[in-house]
Amino acid sequence: MTEKDTPDSAKSSIWGGRFSSGPSQLMQDINASIDYDKRLYRQDITGSRAHASMLAACGIISESDRDAIHGGLDTIGAEIAAGDFTFSAALEDIHMNIESRLAELIGEPARRLHTARSRNDQVATDFRLWVRELIDSVDEALAGLQAVLLRRAEEHADTLMPGFTHLQTAQPVTFGFHLMAYVEMFGRDRGRFADARARLNESPLGAAALAGTGFPTDRQMTAELLGFDRPMANAMDAVSDRDFALEFLSSAAICAVHMSRLAEEMVIWCSDRFGFIALSDAFTTGSSIMPQKRNPDAAELVRAKPGRIIGALNGLLIVLKGLPLAYGKDMQEDKEGVFDAADALGIALAATTGMVADMTARPENMRAALEQGFPTATDLADYLVRDLGLPFREAHHVSGSIVAIAAGKGCDLDALSLEEMQQVEPRITAAVMDILSCEAAVAMRRSFGGTAPDEVRARIAEARARYGIGAA
Repeated sequence: MTEKDTPDSAKSSIWGGRFSSGPSQLMQDINASIDYDKRLYRQDITGSRAHASMLAACGIISESDRDAIHGGLDTIGAEIAAGDFTFSAALEDIHMNIESRLAELIGEPARRLHTARSRNDQVATDFRLWVRELIDSVDEALAGLQAVLLRRAEEHADTLMPGFTHLQTAQPVTFGFHLMAYVEMFGRDRGRFADARARLNESPLGAAALAGTGFPTDRQMTAELLGFDRPMANAMDAVSDRDFALEFLSSAAICAVHMSRLAEEMVIWCSDRFGFIALSDAFTTGSSIMPQKRNPDAAELVRAKPGRIIGALNGLLIVLKGLPLAYGKDMQEDKEGVFDAADALGIALAATTGMVADMTARPENMRAALEQGFPTATDLADYLVRDLGLPFREAHHVSGSIVAIAAGKGCDLDALSLEEMQQVEPRITAAVMDILSCEAAVAMRRSFGGTAPDEVRARIAEARARYGIGAA
């Protein structure tokens, strides 16, 4: 087949010189990634600018070529941002769409840009830059969520509510204490994302296809220009590694599970049976048939988001499992799941922060719930150990017997008479009455990290300092 007879699809292809005919439409469809990797356009332009600067500094291209490339890339960035850029599936991906347009704008200098690099190291660089920016934005959102939780915890450091195990009344706590548990959970999430970012921050650029390049390049320069700590030490690892995407997805999955747990509690707290909080119209919906309904749909949707994010993590793990070094086209499947997970995480963070800020606590309902379930039974056992010297297991048995009496009478422990308790353990004194109220039980738990209101306030102040979050 002559050049004249060669199909346009082969001539326009970046690899067409090796082939005498073009790919089938089906091959083009399965091979193209531009529909989703166009998200990487800013990172691709940033990486290409750094690469062109390095090539000129090393004498591989001229300074005039570098300047032309930079100017063309700036124009392309503006076109894409304005929605004036035409993406082509025939050009496969974001890299070739930008390079093709660059050639239209500046001609021959554009064809020198790809010297000493491959799409393998180019996409690895773009994707790292994108995930790094994503992690920074997630950290900012998590800090915002912590700030709202800290503010609400401070408001409710004294608000009594039941603490639950097995969703059964366990011990009295404060609402502020409960919310502070999530401050710590989201703090660990921030730590995981920070750890992932630190390991991510090495540059693949300049690794080329898999073995490095024979050109006298300066990978340290491009790493510094792109804000990386250093170039990756092995070119083969540089193009084949996707640990950074896995670590992001893993951290995102854990964070989404934390939000889902809070969302589930908000669903429970909003329910008619609990009534601990109310959400406004901003975060609830109605029913198409039942006019009385106020459904916590935002919380329910946040509760569902881990499914998408965990699915993305599992999907990428399976793509990479058993994949030989260095690059395989399988790795084109690394982005869609991450993009989807990032979207799901972002909207869940925004919704969770909004709901925590929006919710109205109902302390009277929280306090009323403490009238059931004998929440101070553990305090009674502690009294028997501390004041009477009983072994804890014996104290546990005595307390259980006294609880049985209260249950039979249909009253709480502090409604029993001293004589009724002395029928089980004669050594009990009137001092027991001072520890059986929920207020007393909460106030006594002054151990570090406990639910006593002053301890909750101390932990709020410490958390603000630790996470760099000022008072509202």
